[in-house]
Amino acid sequence: MLFIAMIAVFMAIGWIVGGLFLGDWVLGSIVFLVLAGAINLFSYFYSDKFVLWSYHAKIVSQAEQPRLYKIVNKVCLKANLPMPKIAIVPTQNPNAFATGRNEKTAVVAATQGILSLLTDDELEGVLAHEMAHIKDKDMLVMTVAATIAGAISFASNMAIFGSLGNRRGNNNGVLLLLVAITAPLAALMLRLAISRSREFKADREGSLMIQRPLSLARALAKLEDGNRRRPMNMGSPSSSSLFIVNPFMGGGLTALFMTHPPIQARINRLEKLADETGFIG
Repeated sequence: MLFIAMIAVFMAIGWIVGGLFLGDWVLGSIVFLVLAGAINLFSYFYSDKFVLWSYHAKIVSQAEQPRLYKIVNKVCLKANLPMPKIAIVPTQNPNAFATGRNEKTAVVAATQGILSLLTDDELEGVLAHEMAHIKDKDMLVMTVAATIAGAISFASNMAIFGSLGNRRGNNNGVLLLLVAITAPLAALMLRLAISRSREFKADREGSLMIQRPLSLARALAKLEDGNRRRPMNMGSPSSSSLFIVNPFMGGGLTALFMTHPPIQARINRLEKLADETGFIG
């Protein structure tokens, strides 16, 4: 439903911009989609390397991180998934993320802070959440969402130039400017809604992998507090959706513009899942 809504926004702006400047809204839409798709295709194949580089993540061996390797391997055996590469991020911000476009190229990264904060059971819940992202190919899902949102933003930029240099009357100029302002905002909200829905899904699937929803619930509560105390000191907020909790806390944004669902909402769902399944721990 969210993807359909994003496509609808894209088609609307394509109709206006393409119709006014190219005389063919279909052609305008295709041009914008191809350009945005090319940018995001590059991102899809190389974004994992860029993310690991931007957070100074180091791929480690079993000998270097036996505890982390053992827990990830335990989750993989339960979920029947191949063992990913493991990386350590040198920061005391307690967090974790997964990257890679498929199971074969997957990397699970944990910060130094999360290793010292969580117990083994809680860390297993977090890593199961990340393995759920890998299993569900969420990098692909979010890349598709970013492609559509990118196409909308590109078309909106064209609309801004069109509104400034409009020679067809004030009505068209006002319409273009209105679209240029509202369409990217709508696309952003829809993309963030998709991101939040994938977080809820990964919470559920990861908890079912290890049959301990409350372990992840306890971990999320600790991570929420830990991230407020020690926010991320590297990287960029643009990649915050990769992490299990937002590492760049603060700013006073409303839930509408959050990359993650509110922690308490996630905990409530996990507690409900524990009641429904009878799984404890």
